[in-house]
Amino acid sequence: MLLPLRGGRKLRPFGVLVHPCVVDAQSNFQQHVEPETVARLKHGDLAAFETVYRQFERAAWTLALRLTGRPDVAQEVLQDAMLKAFERARQYRGDAPFAAWLRKLVVNESLMQLRHDRLHVIEVLDDSIGQDDAPPPWTCADAATLDRALNRLPDDARAVLWLYHVEGFTHVEIAREFGRSVSFSKSQLARATKRLRELLQPKVEDTPCTIGSTTTA
Repeated sequence: MLLPLRGGRKLRPFGVLVHPCVVDAQSNFQQHVEPETVARLKHGDLAAFETVYRQFERAAWTLALRLTGRPDVAQEVLQDAMLKAFERARQYRGDAPFAAWLRKLVVNESLMQLRHDRLHVIEVLDDSIGQDDAPPPWTCADAATLDRALNRLPDDARAVLWLYHVEGFTHVEIAREFGRSVSFSKSQLARATKRLRELLQPKVEDTPCTIGSTTTA
């Protein structure tokens, strides 16, 4: 498939990315991008764009997956966010690291997919849920178990939890991204943490009761 660019040009994607599920690592947008690469990208240089694409491909896909919960949608987010980065590179003013600017595009595109594709159901949450002071529920979980548990969370709750605990967003920033209130962000985080702890709770195997039993030779 060819992606449309300004002036009728076409951009061929660099391939469909197939990732293993990764839940124990931050979607790394802390990487440095050379100023020369950014300058070339702002002038529409495709080689510079490929450099940026390759550098942030895994980070963008991982973040999109954790926000949308679906690999196929994450792939769409990756392609669309990178296309917008190419087309909007001239808008980057250098007020923040380029990686942070790119991450915002991925977050915006992911949340837009959640809204437009109706992948989630808005839940009316109980704002009385208190602060959970217990250790994070994922501290003792293996990656595969945590991955399955995360995928069972409601989309909004999972997205808020990931943005807050992994990406380092504040409740104010999350509320702004969702177009909701700060209390929405806090409630979703509390609900997600509580539900995740329930999902990760070890199941007690049923065993026959032997108390008071006797054996005969």
